Amino acid sequence: MKLGIIGGSGLYALPGLQDAHWLSRPTPWGEPSDALLEGMLGGLPVAFLPRHGRGHRLLPAEVPYRANIAALKLAGCTAVLALGAVGSFQEHLCPGSFALVEQIVDETRARPATFFGDGIVAHVSLAEPVAHDLGDRVIGAAGSIGLPLHRGATYLAMEGPQFATRATSRLRRAAGIDVVGMTAMPEAALAREAELAYALVAMVTDFDSWSSTHVTTSEVVRVMDENGANARRLVEATARVLARDPLPLPSAQGWERALDGAILTAPSAWPIEARARLKAIAGRLF
Repeated sequence: MKLGIIGGSGLYALPGLQDAHWLSRPTPWGEPSDALLEGMLGGLPVAFLPRHGRGHRLLPAEVPYRANIAALKLAGCTAVLALGAVGSFQEHLCPGSFALVEQIVDETRARPATFFGDGIVAHVSLAEPVAHDLGDRVIGAAGSIGLPLHRGATYLAMEGPQFATRATSRLRRAAGIDVVGMTAMPEAALAREAELAYALVAMVTDFDSWSSTHVTTSEVVRVMDENGANARRLVEATARVLARDPLPLPSAQGWERALDGAILTAPSAWPIEARARLKAIAGRLF
């Protein structure tokens, strides 16, 4: 198997990659956030993509999510480990903590959120938006390096780029949300449409604005830099685990066949151009 790694805020490079080389991966949905850094990590082929581009050039709403996921699929990836900076609504998820996301609440707006349309309609299931078999291996990797990793977090994807008001933050905390970020959606949904295993590690930088203090960019950046070292250790450990214990196929959740039964448009009605685009993310069907 080959692992795609999407680096969030604070993770823009991946030292330790053997035979590393940057490759441009254009897609039918345009260019991804950056070239892919491909090579071997822990005995596993990987492709690393900085979500916001090197130099952090892209706002959360400007990230070309479709191109990013398509580029990783075209590079031969079968699974994606994504990392992202988040604020926390829970005292036990303090700055510097890492959490494995299990559920996602989507409050993003006006972001292209599907590969489909233009004559081909599909509805994939997102009841379980992350791949549990990949998550199990991330948990095992964290244990192997002594990194505490909280499991089962609920992530709220907000539009941004501003941080939330105190009233909004307290409302989300009262609703039982664990963490808040700006990039999990539509990334997770697109990974499902592309039939990729997807896991998301949330790296806590702050307590959002529900607490007595408010979020400042300077403090977020400081904790982000500290989180980066642990993120790199976790990614490498996960690659080592997957090299020894690849994801089983067929999977228990069936993420690798997520489009089975999801496409409503009859094949005879598929427009040629739409079918040609979709071949990039679902070659087995198109």
